[in-house]
Amino acid sequence: MIDLGLSKLALIGVVALIVVGPERLPKVARMAGTLFGRAQRYINDVKSEVSREIELEELRKVHKDMQEAASNVEQSIAKNLSEIETEVHTSLSNPLLDTPPPAPELVTAKAKDFRKKKLARTSAIPAWYKKQSGRKAHVLSGAARVARHRPASVARKSSVSFH
Repeated sequence: MIDLGLSKLALIGVVALIVVGPERLPKVARMAGTLFGRAQRYINDVKSEVSREIELEELRKVHKDMQEAASNVEQSIAKNLSEIETEVHTSLSNPLLDTPPPAPELVTAKAKDFRKKKLARTSAIPAWYKKQSGRKAHVLSGAARVARHRPASVARKSSVSFH
């Protein structure tokens, strides 16, 4: 940029006053200010456009790199999948395997049966309750269960009678 100090600005102002004259100097100064503002805006627009283009070019480069990486991953997955398919086909075409694969209906029935058994094992309802008809015939309180299992001699000693 141009280095303008106070002394240089004062010299430019004196020359402009002598050349333009005192009557037209305010109009010329106003016009010079607007032109200077336009020039600054134009320079800032050019700078921002250049920086945008640089960033856009960097983004294009990153996008291209990501596409190459994605295509490499896709190719490796396709290669591995084809290898697995050939292994499966060779193992299925092996004459040592005389048993055909199970029917899909049988597999789904086994899976449903397994899920039912697992649910029965892990459910919150106890097994002894599941074996009953679904409803208890007689419910005992905690105190009644304790009294039921105590020996008769202890039960008589601890009983209190009021007359």
